[in-house]
This record gives sequence, C-alpha cells and structure tokens, in this order.
Amino acid sequence: MSKSFQVVGIGNAIVDVLSHIEERFLEEHGVERGIMQLIDMKRAVELYSHMGPALEISGGSAANTIAGLAALGAKTAYVGKVKDDQLGQIFAHDLRAQGAVYETPLADRSHSHETGRCMVLVTPDGERSMNTYLGLSEFLGPDDIDEAQIGESEWIFLEGYRFDGPESHAAFARAIRAAKSTGGRVAITLSDPFCVERHRDAFLNMIRNDVDLLLANEHELKSLYLTEDLDTAMTRAEADVALTACTVGSRGAHVLADGSRVHVPADRVQVVDATGAGDLFASGFLFGLVTGRDRETCARMGCTAAGEIISHIGARPAASLPDLFRSRGLL
Repeated sequence: MSKSFQVVGIGNAIVDVLSHIEERFLEEHGVERGIMQLIDMKRAVELYSHMGPALEISGGSAANTIAGLAALGAKTAYVGKVKDDQLGQIFAHDLRAQGAVYETPLADRSHSHETGRCMVLVTPDGERSMNTYLGLSEFLGPDDIDEAQIGESEWIFLEGYRFDGPESHAAFARAIRAAKSTGGRVAITLSDPFCVERHRDAFLNMIRNDVDLLLANEHELKSLYLTEDLDTAMTRAEADVALTACTVGSRGAHVLADGSRVHVPADRVQVVDATGAGDLFASGFLFGLVTGRDRETCARMGCTAAGEIISHIGARPAASLPDLFRSRGLL
C-alpha cells in the first residue's frame, strides 16, 4: 500500500540571511571560515549590523532538502519549529510554496525565543561561513513529532545539526520508532564536522542501529571515524550502514553499498555560492531512491541538483529541477 509521503524531513527551521563579503570581513569580525558556528541573538544582531545588502531566504539544511524534493515533484512534509513572527511566516510560506506539507504549530509571539536565522557570509570564491542563531529551532522535542504523519512516510530524513538541541535526540528516537513500525526507512545527514565532534557517540549509535542511508561530505565522514584518510572512513562506513553517499566537492560523490563503490563526477558549473550544495545533493539522491533509480543515477541526480544550487545565491532551487534533470537524461 502506498504511503502519503515519500520523505518527511526533521530538522532546523531557519531563515538564511545571505550577504557577499570580502575575505577580510571574516578576520575583522572573528568569523571562522567555511564552517557553521552557533551564535546567540546578540551576536546575530551584531553581525547583521556590519553586513552589506542581504537576501532573506528560508533555509535550514533538511528543510532545503525537502524543498528540493518537493520541487522535483516528490510528496514531502517537514517538521521544524519557528515563531509566529515575520521570519517564521517567511519560513512557513516559502516551504509550502515549494509544495511541501508544513504543519508544525508556530510558537506564540510571546515566546522568549525568536525564529532561528543564519548569517551566511559568502566570500568571492563561493565559500560560505555560517553563523547560526537557532532560536526556536533548538527546542524541537518529542511532542512535535506527529507519529501518524511519520508512519505515512517511506523515508524520514534527519538533520545532523539538530543533535545540538536538548530534546532533539528524543524527538529523533520517537520519529525513528514511528517510521520503523510501518516499514519506513531512515536517512541522516551529518551536516558539519564540528557537529560530528560534539555528538560522535550519538551519531555512531544511531547510524549502527537505525540508519539505512548515511549522507555526508568527506570532511564529516573523516571526522566521524577519527581518520584523515577518506578511504579508511568509507571502509568503516560500509561496515556500519547499508548505503552511504559521500560527496567530495568538485570531485563529485562516492556511493557505497553491498561491498561495491561507485564514483560519479560533479557537474561543471561556476560556483557563486556553495550554500546548500550538500542539502540539494541529498534532494537529488533521495528523489532517485524513492523513484526506483539505481545508485549511480541517484548520485548523478544529486550532483546535478547540487550543481544548480551553487550556481546562484541561496539554497533553494532557482531553475526548474525537473527540466534540468530532463536535459541531462535523468528523467
């Protein structure tokens, strides 16, 4: 019997505030290059005051993935917390406009925390340095998990960044139980090597016991397995999970399953903003899985979706992904 959703994502609900900056901005304002740093509301206001013109776009890693899947025509839903404020309304509207179901209740305007936002600083080489105030997103908990909705999904997609929340581990555990009880499968993205360092044991426990698909980039995978050698990290992943997709930047992606490895090259595009590359790779890869494609085609779909997203500002598709896939013979 078919289910109502092909993929339900669970993770941060964030509005990205993107701005192009010069390299010196990072040093002048104490921003570490190329990673995600958690900040408080005071720091968010400080950075915003020094940024130039900015673009506000709904984001959040897993939410970007769900938006990409919805743009491809997949049946999706999302679980993530925002406040009933201006940025919260932007987040909800943008996600629903892509075609995803978003029913997580908005927190009341009187709540002491604001909707989460991420200051994305893009240097001339396209690298992004992210400064994230999680806000309401941090407080995703078990009560936010609709077990009936989760049970109606073929896959749930968990965002590694959400491991930083006080109740998020319990929320993930409840979602996993609900998914597995109806034959659903579990995918997780590691999100960031520093996130992996903070929660390595929890990640490994979940991956070994519950995860059917692991999505990571090479830096995250090496961090997970405490090695500087990618081949060693991939070998260890093969022992822990049935299917792994590991992106390697401009070199494309490796897919590991059933004792075999496939490498797919990246699409050649001009990098404007690397924000969301991994998120949209996950969109393409999962779309391939839920539509019955082989693993190599899944990876090609992932690389094509990632190539589209890095060719412009923002982590939501600007071009028609179905048209792009058709032009590459993927649909």
